[in-house]
Amino acid sequence: MSNPQTADNVFDKLSESADIRPDCVTVVKVALPVPVRSLFDYSVPAAMQIPQPGCRVRVSFGSRMMTGLVIDVCDSSTLDIKKLKTVEDIHDSEALLNIRHLGFLSWVAEYYLHPLGEVFFCALPKFLRAGKPLKATDIPYWRISVSGSEVLLQGPGRAPVQHRLLEILSETQHALGPEALKATSSSWRAAIAALEKKGLVERVENKFSSEEEAALPALKATGDQQRAIESIVAGQGTFNCFLLFGITGSGKTEVYLQCISEVLMNKQQALVLVPEISLTPQLVGRFRERFNVGIDVLHSGMSDSQRMQVWNSARQGESSILIGTRSAVFVPLSRPGIIILDEEHDASFKQQDGFRYHARDVAIKRASLEGIPVVMGSATPSLESWHNAKQGRFKLLTLEQRATAGGLPDIHLLDLEKQPLENGISIPLRDGVRKCCKLGEQSLLFINRRGFAPAVCCKACNALIQCSRCDARMTWHQNQGRLVCHHCGKTGRWPESCPGCGSDEMVTIGQGTENIHQTIQQMVPDASIERIDRDTTRRKGELEERLQRAHSGEAEVLVGTQMLSKGHDFPNLKLVGILDSDQLLFSSDFRANERLFQLITQVAGRAGRADKRGIALLQTRFPDSPWMQVIARHDYREFAEMALQERKLAEYPPYTHIALLRAEAVEQSEAMKFLDHMYQQAKNLIASNPQMKPVRLSEPIPSAMEKRAGRYRAQLLVQAGTRSPLHSFLSNWRSVIDKARQSRKVRWSLDVDPIDLY
Repeated sequence: MSNPQTADNVFDKLSESADIRPDCVTVVKVALPVPVRSLFDYSVPAAMQIPQPGCRVRVSFGSRMMTGLVIDVCDSSTLDIKKLKTVEDIHDSEALLNIRHLGFLSWVAEYYLHPLGEVFFCALPKFLRAGKPLKATDIPYWRISVSGSEVLLQGPGRAPVQHRLLEILSETQHALGPEALKATSSSWRAAIAALEKKGLVERVENKFSSEEEAALPALKATGDQQRAIESIVAGQGTFNCFLLFGITGSGKTEVYLQCISEVLMNKQQALVLVPEISLTPQLVGRFRERFNVGIDVLHSGMSDSQRMQVWNSARQGESSILIGTRSAVFVPLSRPGIIILDEEHDASFKQQDGFRYHARDVAIKRASLEGIPVVMGSATPSLESWHNAKQGRFKLLTLEQRATAGGLPDIHLLDLEKQPLENGISIPLRDGVRKCCKLGEQSLLFINRRGFAPAVCCKACNALIQCSRCDARMTWHQNQGRLVCHHCGKTGRWPESCPGCGSDEMVTIGQGTENIHQTIQQMVPDASIERIDRDTTRRKGELEERLQRAHSGEAEVLVGTQMLSKGHDFPNLKLVGILDSDQLLFSSDFRANERLFQLITQVAGRAGRADKRGIALLQTRFPDSPWMQVIARHDYREFAEMALQERKLAEYPPYTHIALLRAEAVEQSEAMKFLDHMYQQAKNLIASNPQMKPVRLSEPIPSAMEKRAGRYRAQLLVQAGTRSPLHSFLSNWRSVIDKARQSRKVRWSLDVDPIDLY
């Protein structure tokens, strides 16, 4: 029999030693990946070695065997020790996670009110969660040989991919693995095998030293950059929270690089978080050019074995720099020295299902516990971060000038009420693209809708083809020849007739990336056009290939979604066209204006990154809107003041702290019944506890998209002016929800600090 134990005060008494008096029964408190907010007690057989905190064990849970993680070792239990189940086996001879990291994960579980075991196990790779042994994965690494260097001097010959691989290996001065080489070509494996057979490259172990010299010297820092670097370096060894506010193209990455250089000199590790996989290839390339140390990448596009290798390299200190998406914030580091979040404002840092954490906030807490600085960079900081900087909680560092002579792009608002459109593209934008192609310059057309058309309509009765499982329209994907719901994934054929009136006159409405790509091909038939969205980058390695063509300038016109909106440096990009800038202008989302400013500023900021000044053309029906006007002036400070005033009046973050109880059910009434019951329970809880009086409740309402994937959704908003009463209430309320019979009839989640109210 096991005994659930809450995590309260567990870590106050954890010690590095697991020594137990020989005359006592040893009890271990184990975290299991189950939806229970507790630890479980198990006894250790006398003949078994006592497992350390942070080791995995095999235990019986109910009728099945499970892998658990030891959190604490003691000699007592609140249950009869004789009735406790015993540990069946110990998987690890040494701790996978140290005491400090276990304490960090415990805080995360408590803050987000998520089951302890699920949080602890999210810090482990899939193989380890399944109970498999920890062993080094044999991932190959290659470096150029002497013969390869000689062949390189002779020119590319008839094998351009092989030549490119030799160039990369020659430039980096150290061995590279699959993650670095796959960005060159989808056929890199065959090319590297051919080079190895010829003796032009040699396979080696991946050995690096943080003491090695940089591969390339640091760039000369501008005045603003130097001041930022000095401030961050001065904060080494202590917790400091820096907000690096730099306009697009101001050289934030160079600040990161020079600060990391100082960290490496102290033989410490750097953790760099990016919001999306698409940002990693170019960023990793710059890091590998600069540093001759172990640099690893971690993201969802990697295999389980690759993720295991990277995780273990970071844990053992073999990786000097770890670059990853949001889940990398949980990877253990042996010598952490700095945490950097690039594009800190990005919504991708928020996990939107299951364990709903925000990587930015988790990173700040981790840096605090580790006693190291955290640097958050953005040209358009989140309003929460900007407010924290204004209040003195974060140290504000600014980069006001671009690192190149080009300056910020000129933003022109094109009034669609006065501009004729050709399939969504205005004449000035069309002419601008043609001019760029003629001059050998690059242009980018941004529309944040993939597919051919966002809607299919009956010409006779104007009815739209809806998804049967969602309150949403079906999107037409012409290349795939099917209708797709972008919310649930349901697909269908082109309708032969209208389901309502029976008419066979069905037409598409609006444009997506696929449609715009086709239109540009007709407008500029000789141009090389690259479309980058989720549909065109599904195959492994395809994203890297397309980005390589974009960055090199091989592609004259880029068409894409928000995958191209931030973090990319296209040196030859002259013109940016934003086709539908009004999407967020009148959204019901309280963050709509913030996202509008961030999206347009980031996209427009891709232009003019070299010496030539760029141009951004914004197609809008509301050019006189104060939000559009402030965007055109590149004035983030003015925007932030306007938006914060609006937030304060509406009592939304950062002036209040919020949580959202979501529920969904097959029957429309069940979700609302559950929330109505929890609403009454919440009112009773607040009424009985004076400390919870500041907590405010909104009555349950259907979600903005009530039906999704065949289930009906509803929500209940909770607010408070300060965190303390809110979290006290949420902790008690969560216990009530867990025990309620009604909670078994619906799917529900409690989202602390949600980034939207959908």
